[in-house]
Amino acid sequence: MSSSKSTSSSKVQTLNRNPGTKLDLDWALSCRANTSAIERRCRTLTGRRSIKKANQAAWLLKAITCIDLTTLSGDDTERRVRRLCQKAKFPVRKDILAALEIESGTITTGAICVYHDMVKAAVSALEGTTIPVAAVSTGFPAGLSPFSLRLAEIGESVKDGAKEIDIVISRRHVLSQDWQALYDEMKAFREACGDAHVKAILATGELGTQRNVARASRICMMAGADFIKTSTGKESVNATLPVSLTMIRQIRDYYDRTGYHVGYKPAGGISKAKDALTYLTLIKEELGNRWLQPDLFRFGASSLLGDIERQLEHFVSGHYSANYRHAMG
Repeated sequence: MSSSKSTSSSKVQTLNRNPGTKLDLDWALSCRANTSAIERRCRTLTGRRSIKKANQAAWLLKAITCIDLTTLSGDDTERRVRRLCQKAKFPVRKDILAALEIESGTITTGAICVYHDMVKAAVSALEGTTIPVAAVSTGFPAGLSPFSLRLAEIGESVKDGAKEIDIVISRRHVLSQDWQALYDEMKAFREACGDAHVKAILATGELGTQRNVARASRICMMAGADFIKTSTGKESVNATLPVSLTMIRQIRDYYDRTGYHVGYKPAGGISKAKDALTYLTLIKEELGNRWLQPDLFRFGASSLLGDIERQLEHFVSGHYSANYRHAMG
């Protein structure tokens, strides 16, 4: 990517949504994934010296703004969701922010992510803020409910106020190499979302090969995905650096080919601040600064915020506190 495309000015511009393109199977199937080269590149990220002191604090604050603070449990209640929304509005304790000379309320998480039944409660709790509510949809996490019901679920979540919809693709389309079916499904989901942005969850741990991940990424973008996302968080293998590198290079290729920005969301298994720094570094080096904004990069996480807040307290006080001092609500 040229330097003019990989960097951005300090003022973030409003992006045009990805409208998608016609299905181009020649281009989609031309992508290759050299697993050994991918893993070698990822080792350069984990083997280097870590970011320290004030620079680390700044990067961790940036990471907070890119978190989709998430609760996807069968025992979710409106009370739990409202508490989580309060944490999204004030993700770091006031005393820590004061020590960093940052006004409370100026930093928020990127979004709140919930099941459909909790959308109304989250929208109500976030009223008066710019924090969007994201709803997981289309028979999450397996994506095996009837197609008409999956479309209806999207519509109900949008009607209730969700501004982002995290859909799950049918993995069988990828595993059987039925790329037309994947494209048609994704396009229908995109249309059902209306003005709500759509994140396509590939469930990469169930797709078999890096080549399948690359091809599924391209086809979902062709069909209009605004984001591509690694996982539901419910698979045995969720976000990894090699899968992330494969996906974001498809994002870069798609941008070079069409001029449209598509976002990236790693989800599942990212719970430590040092991991967040590694992912931010990967995005910066592979896609550039523009993709470090929350409209193009999100972490799908629940426990990550607690560890980041703990690291920030260590930076200002020199001491690590107990985890319970950094609860989610």
